[in-house]
Amino acid sequence: MNTYPNISAIASLIADPSRAVFLEALLDGRALPAGELAYMAGVTPQTASSHLAKLVEGGLLVVEQQGRHRYYRLAGKEVAFLIETMGSIATPVQVRSLKQSNQLQHLSFARTCYGHLAGKLGISLCEALLREGYLEEPEDEQAKDYHITEKGVQWFTSFGIMLEGKAGSRRAVARKCLDWSERRHHISGVLGDELGRRLSELDWTRQKAGSRSVEVTEAGKKGLYEVLGISL
Repeated sequence: MNTYPNISAIASLIADPSRAVFLEALLDGRALPAGELAYMAGVTPQTASSHLAKLVEGGLLVVEQQGRHRYYRLAGKEVAFLIETMGSIATPVQVRSLKQSNQLQHLSFARTCYGHLAGKLGISLCEALLREGYLEEPEDEQAKDYHITEKGVQWFTSFGIMLEGKAGSRRAVARKCLDWSERRHHISGVLGDELGRRLSELDWTRQKAGSRSVEVTEAGKKGLYEVLGISL
């Protein structure tokens, strides 16, 4: 018998402010303990444990036991994509402190989203790859994926990104992802992950400890300008 997906159940799980904080905090792919998540949301450990149990039961989080500690992470990239997509259409929250303003500025400039780069850096990469002819917009305006050109395959290979054999993967190779902070597209999917990995490997980018925000090193600023004409 055919059934409809229970969207309201997922929506109700995300709707709680504390649970939303947990999900956003885990968007960088890390696994965090309940105590750290409780601190981020400003709730007691007991309250956090109750919320986390509901998120695990609802399939949005998975939990791993290491000794006495339980670590929570997103259940998959689909969950990360859902949270980022909701952020792109959500009403902005008013910034009430200098700390919040600084955090927002850093996240808007560059951040990780479950493996790929988002923010102004992610958008600059996407626009540069389109400008250089390494990617092409899909012919169908409703399509969700960029097309990687032959010229692009050659460039990615020379840059240390091997895409051969990955086009047949179940995951999208170069997915268009609407950025919540800039309202323009960056790249997710296999290519997005590989770009993030390669820039980190070259030490062109570094993720800030305990945060989703990413900084571009001096070598990265020089390298991105030389290979893609990106000026930061």
